[in-house]
Amino acid sequence: VPRPRLIERLNAGSKLTIISASAGFGKTTLLSAWIADCGRPVAWLSLDESDSDLSRFLTYVIAALQTVQPTLGENLLAALQTPQPPPVETLLTSLLNEISALPDDVILVLDDYHLLDSKAVDAALTFLVEHLPPQMHLVIATREDPPLPLARLRVRGQLTELRAADLRFTPSEAAEFL
Repeated sequence: VPRPRLIERLNAGSKLTIISASAGFGKTTLLSAWIADCGRPVAWLSLDESDSDLSRFLTYVIAALQTVQPTLGENLLAALQTPQPPPVETLLTSLLNEISALPDDVILVLDDYHLLDSKAVDAALTFLVEHLPPQMHLVIATREDPPLPLARLRVRGQLTELRAADLRFTPSEAAEFL
C-alpha cells in the first residue's frame, strides 16, 4: 500500500529519524519503499543480538557505509583489529570527519536496534548522533526507543519520529489493502 503521507515525513526528516512500533507495523516495509524512491545513497545495517559488541557494531557500521563509499573508514577498520584499538571517541571522530568529506548526502539505516543490549554501543551511537555532519541522515527502526538524548533532539528540531499511531493504516489505506 503506498503511504505518501509517511514518505513525505521521511523525506522532510531531520538528522535523526526514529521509527518505533511493535512487530508487524511495517517499519522495514516503509523504509524499503522510501529508500527505493528517495534518490540518495543508503547504507543499511540489519542488527542482531551479536552486534551488541562495540567493535563488531562499529565494524558493521563502517562496512555498511562502504557500500556507499568503498574507501570510507578503511583505516578505522584496521585500527579496530589491533590488540589495543584507539579510544572510541577518537575512532568515531575520524569516521565523522570522513563522512563530512563525502560529496553527497547519505542515509544510514539501523534496522532492529532494539535487539542490541550494550551501554557502550548506546554511548557510541549517542556520540555519533550528537556530532552527525549535515551530509548524514540516521534512521533507526526499533520496537522500543533507544537510550539516546531524544528529548534534547526534539527540542532542537533534529528528530523526526514515526510511532505506532503514525504507522497504522488510515481507513483509505486499509480499504486499499483489503
